[in-house]
Amino acid sequence: MTSHPTSRRRLLIGAASAVALPGLLAQRLARAAALRPTPSQTEGPFYPVEIPADHDADLLRNGQVRYAKGDAVWVEGTVLDLDGRALQGGVVEIWQCDSDGHYHHPGDGGRADPAFQGFGRIAVDREGRYRFRTIRPVAYTGRTPHIHVKVRLDTAELLTTQLYVQGDPGNDRDGIWRRLSEADRAAVTVPFQRVSDGLRAVFPIVVRA
Repeated sequence: MTSHPTSRRRLLIGAASAVALPGLLAQRLARAAALRPTPSQTEGPFYPVEIPADHDADLLRNGQVRYAKGDAVWVEGTVLDLDGRALQGGVVEIWQCDSDGHYHHPGDGGRADPAFQGFGRIAVDREGRYRFRTIRPVAYTGRTPHIHVKVRLDTAELLTTQLYVQGDPGNDRDGIWRRLSEADRAAVTVPFQRVSDGLRAVFPIVVRA
């Protein structure tokens, strides 16, 4: 008995799908296995008591005043979930001390330079990308240079962590950095590389969403 051409075509398509699906599943599982969540770290005592009026992605301008101290840096990356998908609707916040080691926070005595914004917030784009303009973090008493990072989705706080400078001699003396495993250190410690307009640090973030 001769098979109808349409039936035969359906059988061939079904067979091809049966072969392809395990391959696609294996690829997805491999991709998920390659992604591990960015380690969380303490928020610290200096998260803003109130979000400042100027809290955009450019921390080198506070209102109409420009901050000219320190080494300017682009801090950028992507925010993905464990399946490698962009975190649609995600928001990234960063905060850090000024070049003299002071935060915009009452707990730091109000000594921060008013020209330095100190806190920024930005929504990721469709590809999960974010980008801030700030300064290379500096050390202060008891801490190696670091930038605080928080990821939110709507009202949920998905991650609070800290970003470190690869190769900084203060890292090995920092108790918070030392408590991380080797793999976790690698995830939050990145090179700050020289580019035409300062420095650039690429910090990919992976969250459970």
